[in-house]
Amino acid sequence: MDRRKFLRGTALAGAATLATPALAQNSGTTLKMQAAWGGGIFLENAQSFAARVNEMSGGSLTIEVLSVDAVVKTSQMQDAVHRGVLDAAHYVSAYWYGKSKAASLFGTGPCFGWSSQEMLGWIYAGGGQELFDELMASLRLNVVSFFNSPMPAQPLGWFNQHITDAAQMNGLKYRTVGLAADVLLEMGMSVVQLPGGEIQPAMKSGLIDAAEFNNPTSDRDFGMQDVSKHYHLASFHQSQECFEVTFNKDKFNALSPEHQAIIRNASMAENSGFYWNNTKRYSDDLIKLQEQDGVNVYRTPDSVMAAQLAAWDVVANRIAGEDPFFAKVMESQKTYAKEVMGYLNLNQPDYRLAYNHYFG
Repeated sequence: MDRRKFLRGTALAGAATLATPALAQNSGTTLKMQAAWGGGIFLENAQSFAARVNEMSGGSLTIEVLSVDAVVKTSQMQDAVHRGVLDAAHYVSAYWYGKSKAASLFGTGPCFGWSSQEMLGWIYAGGGQELFDELMASLRLNVVSFFNSPMPAQPLGWFNQHITDAAQMNGLKYRTVGLAADVLLEMGMSVVQLPGGEIQPAMKSGLIDAAEFNNPTSDRDFGMQDVSKHYHLASFHQSQECFEVTFNKDKFNALSPEHQAIIRNASMAENSGFYWNNTKRYSDDLIKLQEQDGVNVYRTPDSVMAAQLAAWDVVANRIAGEDPFFAKVMESQKTYAKEVMGYLNLNQPDYRLAYNHYFG
């Protein structure tokens, strides 16, 4: 036998022998999940969900998180999961509401006197998940989704002036997404829908006059304090949003019942983990914006928020008149909100009264 052939054959045999234990150790299932976030606290949230799954499964199920645009553009993520190009995606439903405006009701719809906590309650306990599954079936999308992470109401955002009246917003070029774009158009604004990473440069260049993204931490990371010193908190344009984690349905169904249960329960655990962690980070960064960055922070006037509610009525009723499924979902939400918030509003003390007693 030729000596070089012998050595080459021996090396291949040795490599195969060494590879066998490694294959056994890595015999678990790995799912690749692309997030809509290139960094910052939302990417950390996606990684937190994945870490819960990995830990609860003991490594037998691993979710590998890919950052924004790693495989496809954010606008293509749902289709990529549907086709199996991606195993999963981490984003918000407003990012694909172009396929059905009812999608916006699962995070960026009208406020019926509830917060994201109660909206998630509707999804988990009030028939919302079943309605979402019905929507997926009607769109023939091969996906299964889970909702988690109750977000505090999004700020009205950053302006070049202190907004004290709704009339000041008329004609301003403003960045938002989802059905909120229709609402602010109804209020007389000119709306531009931009990805998060493009907001600060657009405001710096004068392409837009005002903008919102989501929260003080992300806004500070984007450097919004460098292009505006007027930050308005509280708004009804996106007052109850959460993450959607969507999986290719075939790949999810192929998982063991134990792994499916781990994903469901990891999603539910994120509801608490997100809220506790993120509200602390948001409050810390709001203080930094004020004390370190010289930002003027205001609470949005009630008159502006009342105008938002009136605009929501026009937009939502118009869409409901055109789309029976949209109307069906909205009616389900109203029923849940009326009953649950009826109880909570009667039962909850005025926490602001207690806050002002000690700190006001």
